[in-house]
Amino acid sequence: MAAAEHGDEQGRVATFDLVVVRRFADLAVEALAAAREEVDALNVYPVPDGDTGTNMFLTVEAAREALLARLEEEPDDLRGAMRAYAHGALLGARGNSGVILSQLVGALVRRIGRAGPEDRSSTVFADGMRRAVDAAYDAVGTPVEGTILSVARAAAEAADAAAAAPGSRLGAVVHAAVRASREALGRTPEQLPVLARAGVVDAGGRGLCVVLAAMESAITGEHTVAPLHVLGSPLLPVAALPTGDLTADGPAYEVMYLLAADDDAVPALRAELAPLGDSLVVVGGDGLWNVHVHVDDVGAAIEAGIRAGTPRRVEVVHFAEQVERAQAGRGSRPAAAEGGLRGRTVLALALGPGLAALFREAGAEVLEVTTTRRPSSADLLRALLACPGEEVVVLPNHAGTIAAAEAAAHEAAQRGRRVVVVPTRAQVQGIAALAVHEPGRALDNDVVHMTDAARGARHGALTVATEPAMTSAGPCSPGDVLGAVQGDFVIVGDDLFEVATGVLERLLGTGGELVTLVAGAEAGDLAQACEHWVDHTHPGTDVVVLVGGQEHYPLLVSVE
Repeated sequence: MAAAEHGDEQGRVATFDLVVVRRFADLAVEALAAAREEVDALNVYPVPDGDTGTNMFLTVEAAREALLARLEEEPDDLRGAMRAYAHGALLGARGNSGVILSQLVGALVRRIGRAGPEDRSSTVFADGMRRAVDAAYDAVGTPVEGTILSVARAAAEAADAAAAAPGSRLGAVVHAAVRASREALGRTPEQLPVLARAGVVDAGGRGLCVVLAAMESAITGEHTVAPLHVLGSPLLPVAALPTGDLTADGPAYEVMYLLAADDDAVPALRAELAPLGDSLVVVGGDGLWNVHVHVDDVGAAIEAGIRAGTPRRVEVVHFAEQVERAQAGRGSRPAAAEGGLRGRTVLALALGPGLAALFREAGAEVLEVTTTRRPSSADLLRALLACPGEEVVVLPNHAGTIAAAEAAAHEAAQRGRRVVVVPTRAQVQGIAALAVHEPGRALDNDVVHMTDAARGARHGALTVATEPAMTSAGPCSPGDVLGAVQGDFVIVGDDLFEVATGVLERLLGTGGELVTLVAGAEAGDLAQACEHWVDHTHPGTDVVVLVGGQEHYPLLVSVE
């Protein structure tokens, strides 16, 4: 593996190791989660179906899930983890840009994984970027400039030039690649007329800039990607885009499938698929391929795969319906769900058996989660599709799960479900939202009431530190009690009750009529002690004590 390079221009270590790889995997998911709707809104090429950001998010999320699964088996296997990340991206790749992204990421991490101790990280990265771009161009049937490919090539060329400088450092090479990608993104409307007519930059290229920025942050600790307005290109909502002339001449269907096939069968497959339509991308290797193409003849595209090998996970999207949903905007009603589903279901994510029981008693379907592993979009999609209602309201109940829930909701909408995510950031906010749920109301009205209730529930929590760390309230050591308010640590102490009352005092400082205390698995009589404290110090405030049974959080609190 490439040796560490000490003393780059920021004075930081810049290298590839498990810490950096895991940090990149997390940051890529977080960054695309934050940019997902923005990138979806830019999506006008090759079809204005408004899902590029979602597809790219799902791709990196699948890659991270595969990486984490590998590290659970072999915690110190860096090369194995990187292979797992590339394989997960290949299996989870969605849409045109997601498939290309999987090829770019796969080729880059494979090159990094082959590096030896004598290799410089800066040249390994530059060589990996060059190989990634070559692989992506080779995978696309008819490469088009002004897309993710152009942005990737500009980044690779800049990395190559920076790495060629005497004494080059990895941080400087990565910075150069990110700057070049941003500049190339700004040029995409000049290269692709459909972007210029719509007044946007390329969606896939924007998504790649987000991923490269995550890599930059993971390696150097810095983040320099500019927001869209700095790029000189306005951001228009999908509903405002002039799509009338963008879809008339294109194929009607998007066909995607995984293909188990010998590598030498793939050239013939590409040759057979190319005349059927456009946006052909075939990526993979070592007997497993991800195939993506836009066609009018769905049967012919699938039959070509059968002749080459064994297709599985075949997905077909009718663009006219998908574009119509994108144009109608968030919350529009899709086609009727299969199986004649009727009514509305609330799906709540519950942390612990007690909370799960509370949500079920209130009439919700429940997906039980843990503090150590958040559910992926795939987990959430399965849960959504298992819900009995045509309309589904999702309560993620964790800030880090909201983006995955929204991506799963997008996927479920393609299958006929009307899904809305109420962005609850804590379990107690989910309890507050569910308390005002009324299935007899119109969906939009119900969601407004639930969202207002969730936002009105100021929340706090207690946990115990398991390792040394620096928090927003100062340094902590293993065994310290940490008190959080609205997701930020505000107290570091050594006594559960003292920290709990400190959290309560902060939450009640701006008033409140109802305090909800949710006792954890190892809370003892903490909740009852806090109830007595509230009764004594804030008379007139109602208190409800619930048994949540959640691990790692002795107490969850809300004030309404």
